[in-house]
Amino acid sequence: RKQSVAQPKRIARGLRFTLTATYTILFTLLLVGVSLLFRQTLASTLRAQSQADLEQQWAVLKGYLRIEGDPGQTNYHANWYFDTSDPEENIISARVRGVYAIADASGQTLEHSATYQTLGFDRPAEIARVLASTQPVWGTRTSDAGVPYQIRAGWLYDEERKRKFFVAIGTSLEDKEQLLSRFTWLVVGIVPLMILAGYGIGWVLAGRALTPVMAIAQTAQRISGSNLSLRIPQPRVDDELGFLVATFNQMIERLEINFNQVRQFSTDVSHELRTPITVVRGQLEVALFTAKTAEQFREAVVDSLADIERLSQIVRALLLLSQAETGQVILQRQRLDLAEVAEEITDQFQIPAEGGGISLEFKRLSPHAAGQFDRMQIERMLSNLLSNAVKFTPHGGAIRVTVEEKDGAAEIRIADTGQGIPPEHLPHIFDRFYRVRGPSEQASPEKGLGLGLSFVAWIVRAHGGTVEVDSIPGKGTTFVVRLPPDETAPQPELPRPA
Repeated sequence: RKQSVAQPKRIARGLRFTLTATYTILFTLLLVGVSLLFRQTLASTLRAQSQADLEQQWAVLKGYLRIEGDPGQTNYHANWYFDTSDPEENIISARVRGVYAIADASGQTLEHSATYQTLGFDRPAEIARVLASTQPVWGTRTSDAGVPYQIRAGWLYDEERKRKFFVAIGTSLEDKEQLLSRFTWLVVGIVPLMILAGYGIGWVLAGRALTPVMAIAQTAQRISGSNLSLRIPQPRVDDELGFLVATFNQMIERLEINFNQVRQFSTDVSHELRTPITVVRGQLEVALFTAKTAEQFREAVVDSLADIERLSQIVRALLLLSQAETGQVILQRQRLDLAEVAEEITDQFQIPAEGGGISLEFKRLSPHAAGQFDRMQIERMLSNLLSNAVKFTPHGGAIRVTVEEKDGAAEIRIADTGQGIPPEHLPHIFDRFYRVRGPSEQASPEKGLGLGLSFVAWIVRAHGGTVEVDSIPGKGTTFVVRLPPDETAPQPELPRPA
């Protein structure tokens, strides 16, 4: 029973119901508004038609009616002059005299129809107002039988007697009121049916429109860490839902890449940490069971300390990157000449480069390339880039470091003739823990953990700059770092790892 009660509540809270109800309400308001507008237009048209008929009857009345009496007398009477032998004039005259009343200025009725008597005679004050008006006076009255009539009141002027006489004519509105009533009831009967039909059609159309959304939800339910390769089929129509599907697929693709990086990082870290721990344990066990002299024990301890130092370097690198990602590393800016700093770091790598048979050259292309920078972070960035260049450049290769001021920014360019980076790896080399290696290549301390370029990207962004890489496999790689000389923007935070 609880499920039966919860089901309607769930439907009522659903997006499909909300969309359908919203559009139904809007459709209802529009339909009711249009119906009221049509009714008002019909009523105005019928009223204008009645007024036009009365205007025609007034013109006929002025041609047929004569109010006669001697000038010195107070009693007057109305005479109708028309051809009684003409059937058409008889019909017109009878129509005009169907609803009419004639009175003098004092309010005395000279002549009236029986129908007008049921509407009630005009009071002297109303007659005086009509006689004083230059325009016809319109009104609506209801007979004793409940039939509505439209009345046109005006006056006729007798030139001979120099007097105005009150004249009112009317026409029945019963047929027009019945037509308006039938239209109203027709609307009242049809509008609810149209609303129900609109709701049903809206429910079906909303369901079809939300089909891609349901597909996204169902795909999201099936996605887990083991099947991130699932994608939603892209619709042919390039609309909002198509954009949503494309965005969702891109998100899943990024998640898949991140999950793969995390898995690879877990593998690399476990290997990196396991190897020195295993070596230290083996050395200590061998020394414990085989060493007999103090020198043998000392040699085992020294070897163990070297492996522990390598392990400490890994832990420090991970800790520093974590601090950088959480915003705990604050830049200590000072006025620096990037060319001088780059030249010093390049000199430090001369010995490792010469040991590998590599030519390392530094060149300043601009007299000034100074700005507000953090010296320690800039040195770390240059060391990581040069370390990679030396590591992946074969014997006989060359590394060229140049610094210049270009387009208002300090540009550092490190180009090598090393093995290069395959194109499929270029979009990811700045990702945390990403390493470029072949299928048979294993992680090793010499190859690193893939954190160096992540540090480079963070340091460049922290200084408000950009870093780009251009590489051709087998020919070499070029890193270009551009730093605004006077950039004082706050240090950005990288997103936390999954």
